[in-house]
Amino acid sequence: MIEDDSTRCSVLLIDDESFAQDIIAHGLKGCVGHQLVYESDSSRAVEVARQVDATVVLVDLRMPGGVDGFDVIASLRAHPDTHDIPVILLSSEDDPDIKAKAFAIGASDYMVKWPDPRELVARVRHHSGACIARRERDQAFASLRRSQEELAASQSALQQAQKMEAIGQLTGGVAHDFNNVLQIIGGNLQLLRMVGGLSDAGRSRVEMALAGVERGAKLASHLLAFARRQPLQSIVIDPGHLLRELDDMARRLLDANTFVRSEIAADLGSTVIDPNQLNNVLLNLVINARDAMPGGGTLTIRATNVGPGDARPVEVASDDFVMIEIADTGKGMPPNVMARAFEPFFTTKPTGQGTGLGLSMAYGFVKQSGGEIVLRSEAGKGTSVCIYLPRSSAAPQVASEHPYHLPLAGGLETILVVEDEEDVRSSTCGILSALGYDVLEAGDAAQAAAIIEQGRHIDLVFTDVVMPGPLTSLQLGEIVRSKLPECEVLYTSGYAEGVLTHEGKLDASVHLLQKPYHPEALSARIRHLLRRARRAAGKPSSATHFGLM
Repeated sequence: MIEDDSTRCSVLLIDDESFAQDIIAHGLKGCVGHQLVYESDSSRAVEVARQVDATVVLVDLRMPGGVDGFDVIASLRAHPDTHDIPVILLSSEDDPDIKAKAFAIGASDYMVKWPDPRELVARVRHHSGACIARRERDQAFASLRRSQEELAASQSALQQAQKMEAIGQLTGGVAHDFNNVLQIIGGNLQLLRMVGGLSDAGRSRVEMALAGVERGAKLASHLLAFARRQPLQSIVIDPGHLLRELDDMARRLLDANTFVRSEIAADLGSTVIDPNQLNNVLLNLVINARDAMPGGGTLTIRATNVGPGDARPVEVASDDFVMIEIADTGKGMPPNVMARAFEPFFTTKPTGQGTGLGLSMAYGFVKQSGGEIVLRSEAGKGTSVCIYLPRSSAAPQVASEHPYHLPLAGGLETILVVEDEEDVRSSTCGILSALGYDVLEAGDAAQAAAIIEQGRHIDLVFTDVVMPGPLTSLQLGEIVRSKLPECEVLYTSGYAEGVLTHEGKLDASVHLLQKPYHPEALSARIRHLLRRARRAAGKPSSATHFGLM
């Protein structure tokens, strides 16, 4: 016969007379699946009951040593691990007063020695079954409570994720349009500066306005980072090298009352990341830590490898990561502030001292890079931000720098500008014409394809990514490669379009210039691509001339 928990009886007998064990054992022969444990020392009742996981206790009323059955019942009821075990008091006296006292103390039943085996088995099985049922009920309720708590936590996490995604979509769309507006303003101001003829006062006003465009571009960049729509130039890097540079910078940023402690593992792994964006994120975290410690404190920069078997927060998957932590001993955050810390524009800093985009930018960038960011904080005890980045087995690369900061330069080549925003197209064509290029223009990809079909010689196509019309920018790129194999394609966009990126990461063959762009950046990228095309074709480099400033 296979027994189950409902028939299992773990019986503990406490009696100072050893022959009582034989009598009870004989009486319980008919009790299926029972286990009988005998204990003569009444002071060990609680200890033994816990050891054998008793489901019913039989205890004699009269025992020597000053401890009787009443005391045993009281001790069992007082302990949290044994308070619910049924106790049957055994007594040679059939006295109503004794019975009343026993039940008042907490006895579950009362039997006169020595009971008939049938009665003994029936009562033991009844009380043991009730004990097991009660324990199963309590376990079920505990499991239900845990499930409800886990469900509530999952629902809260889902709502937070949905809220962040909705905010991300909104901010990404706003940043895209905002960058186009900035390009119109900045492009015309830059063209005005290039053409010249401005008075000193006029030149000063133009420079001031361009500085405002720069601030707007940085704001849009932060919004795109949060929305996970910035194009990432990801390479394999050694984060330890970047963190050691951050240590030096942090010591210059922080005052003399702040101690900087670096704990960077010697065997720190590589990771695939955009190093410039990662550096911006870490620098923002250091600045946040500095602002949280106005009176000084300790800033900790820590980095280590985290493997599948290592401890980690529940939010982080059980994969191989490089963990980077920026921690401070500053003011910390109460729970209501921490719950909103990653939201864009949410800040506790005074007006004018923060945009509220630092943590939201970090959140978006880390998520877009395939990692996880975990914030831990307590009011008065500081804040810790841990970034978990997927570890790579590849060797670190050296980031290739585009020659954006070369002097403004132009040439005599032919460039086709494809842009649906007329004002953006006009300012860009004006800049390129001022640099000496022969400029063609098209309002969408279909118009550009028609120009190419006419047989016009074109050295470079500079095209927006998203435009109206039946033809996409990618399809235009295919037409260029087919009809004009020596022609280069340079894309531009207000944010990282999915048609050009895979999970927000640019393919190595795609050349993208983000809006708003400077004339210096535009001219440098064009000259770089044109020189590369001429080298590939085995032609000598063409002469260039400097644009007007």
